[in-house]
Amino acid sequence: MSISVIIPTFNEADTVAETIMAVRKHTEGKKPEIIVTDGGSTDQTIQRAKDADAKVIRCPQQGRAAQMNYGAKHAGEPILYFLHADSHPPPNFDTTIKKAMDHGFKAGCFRLSFDDNHPLLQFYEWFTHFDIDLFRFGDQSLFIEQEAFVQLQGFKEDHIVMEDQEMVRRIKRHYSFQVLEDSVTTSARRYRENGIVKLQLVFTLILSLYYMGASQQQLIAIYNCFID
Repeated sequence: MSISVIIPTFNEADTVAETIMAVRKHTEGKKPEIIVTDGGSTDQTIQRAKDADAKVIRCPQQGRAAQMNYGAKHAGEPILYFLHADSHPPPNFDTTIKKAMDHGFKAGCFRLSFDDNHPLLQFYEWFTHFDIDLFRFGDQSLFIEQEAFVQLQGFKEDHIVMEDQEMVRRIKRHYSFQVLEDSVTTSARRYRENGIVKLQLVFTLILSLYYMGASQQQLIAIYNCFID
């Protein structure tokens, strides 16, 4: 089985090429298909992704859920691996995913690490070791068999935020899910820009309100109010 790596982007010119190169560097087996699904970037994201020899698709709808679904529709491999543009997979990620599939898991993710060793960020990382839905976010890079993804009808495109939480909960109702021992490394830039404690409090508030039934518009308004 081979893997299609799907990277949704919007103005990620500073990170996308490095991420694409990290994917290739950390692949052990067959070269993966790398699909960048862009949501209308106004910077050099598209050109830099093309220069890095990725397949670039312009998504007609902006939003991570819509872009990931659009990328999945154009994927040619039986395993889908969704990766944020500022996150790098662990070494030999493809072999690790395939081993999980060989053991009967239809989907899963990696643990999380940051490119910053701040004690609070290390504390946040620790929580991703546990198979608890509250700690499952897109930064951990979801993988899933394409057949299962199609049967689940992909991500909910009405979710502008929390689309990863909703998707993982739905996967677990139908398929086996594994949190792998290796960690994907994601950028801590937003924590550095907004303050580590402040940003985590905002994320916790949004998560809590989501489970209390708040609308997407309310969650987005809270995010935009506090986050630069």
